[in-house]
Amino acid sequence: MAKKTTKKKPAAKTAKKKSSTKKKPAAPKNSLVANINRRKQAGISRAKQDSTISPAAYKDMQAGWPNSKKNKKKVAKKRS
Repeated sequence: MAKKTTKKKPAAKTAKKKSSTKKKPAAPKNSLVANINRRKQAGISRAKQDSTISPAAYKDMQAGWPNSKKNKKKVAKKRS
C-alpha cells in the first residue's frame, strides 16, 4: 500500500485585535479666550463695547497674560 501524502495547510493568519482603549476627549476649557471664541463661532458674540469683560482683563489678554503664574515663573528664571 502506498502512503498518502497530505500537505499541511499553512496556519491561518489571525488578525490582531486593536485595543479598545480610546482616548477621552479633552475637557472643555473654561478660559476667557475659549469662551470668546466659542461664542464667536456660534454667532452670538458681543461687540467690544457691550462686553462683560473688564477693560483690565481685556488688556491683559491682548498683552499675552503677563501676570499669569506661568509667565511670572519665566520672568523669575530669566532674572536668576
